[in-house]
This record gives sequence, C-alpha cells and structure tokens, in this order.
Amino acid sequence: MQLQGKRVWITGASSGIGEATARLLAEEGALVVLSARRRDKLEALATELSGQGAEVHIEVVDVSDRAAMAAVGERLAALGGIDILINNAGTMPLSPILSGRVDEWEQMIDVNIKGVLYAIHAVYPGMAERKDGHIVNISSVAARLTYQSAGVYCGTKHAVRAISDTLRKEAIRFGVRVTDIQPGSVDTELPDSIRHDKIRSAVKDNMYAEGSPILKPEDIARAVLYVVTQPAHVDVSELLIRPLIQEN
Repeated sequence: MQLQGKRVWITGASSGIGEATARLLAEEGALVVLSARRRDKLEALATELSGQGAEVHIEVVDVSDRAAMAAVGERLAALGGIDILINNAGTMPLSPILSGRVDEWEQMIDVNIKGVLYAIHAVYPGMAERKDGHIVNISSVAARLTYQSAGVYCGTKHAVRAISDTLRKEAIRFGVRVTDIQPGSVDTELPDSIRHDKIRSAVKDNMYAEGSPILKPEDIARAVLYVVTQPAHVDVSELLIRPLIQEN
C-alpha cells in the first residue's frame, strides 16, 4: 500500500494505459479519480475497483474542453486536491501532411497538447500552494523521433516533452516533481484512432507482426508506480520504455 492516502487523477482512464494504471495504483491504496469521455467504461471500472475496496471518483470529461476541465479542477480542489496527476489522454490519427486532414491535426493539438495543459492548470496551483505533488505526463517515443505520416503527432509529443521539462524547472521551488514517460509500441486502442485506412493497416501490421511482442499497458503502469513512489528528493524526469524488439 505504497500510495495509501494519496489522491490520484488519471485522464484517459477508460482503457489501455490509463485503465491499467488505475488498477495498479488503486491496489496500492490510492484514491483514484478516473476521467475520460466514455461514461460506461468509467462506471464499469469504478464498480470493479470499489468492489475491491478502493475509493473511486469519476469525471466524464473531454480533456480538450477548457471550461469543463476547469470545472473538474474546482471539484478536485473540493475533494482536497490532487497529489498525483497522470496525464494520459491522447489520440493518434496519423496521415501524410499532404493529405491535408486539418480536422485531425487540430484534434491532436487539442487533445495531446491543450488537454495536457488544461489538466496541469487544474491541479498545479494547488500542488504549488501545498509544496507537494507529482505530475506524470504520458507522451511517447515520438517525443524524441519523427516518422513519416506522423508529423503532427510527433509534433504534439515533442511539445509535451518540452512542456514537461520546462514545468520541471519551474516546479522545483515548490517541491513539485514532473515526469515525462515515453512509451514505444503499446497494445492499446490508440491505433484505432487512425482514420487513414492504409496507414492504420500498416501500423497494426508492424505492431502486431508475428514474433514481435510489444508492450502491455501493465508495463507502463508499473513504470508509473515506480516514478511516483520514489523518495521526495528523487525526480525521475524522463523514462523511455520500448519493447525489446523495437529499434526506433
């Protein structure tokens, strides 16, 4: 029960890394606040965790909705504030830039960058005031590299890495830690957000090629647990995690 008494907010908690992280941190005694857009998924997970003795709250919200995220922040402050934010929500509708899928570019910018900032803004002032807290941003190996047909997605993840490191430097004086976790290929719903049929098929074929085991959401959840349970003077600033088979 390494997180007994800690209040944790997880965005994108309805599936994948967010769901796995919620399960693991709840096992470790955390009060977990689950947020995502899909109420049915959140309620099912909340029922499961509550049945195991965890204290769970849900917030049905789109992270790209600035006003809604501010309202969530107010409710979390009334709950006593958040000790740990797991900024996990994201989307990845890949396409060549020449295809001009501007709506998809804007969606990635709104969710992957603005959503991260809105969540930070909702809890960071309270952390700074209490002189304690931890913000964990789940970005991607794409924060370090670029790939064809992933220009905008990589751009958003590079932004998250830059935001994370800048925030880390600013937050030191408040005793607030910041970690950017950068997973490689993980078995989640993320490739399903690719609406370009040819690219979606190519990505899935590459990820799920026979004999090429990729990461599981639980692998990243254990990484999250590792970074948030370090002593207060230890800040794991970045953590890059790839499946063994992944070269780039």
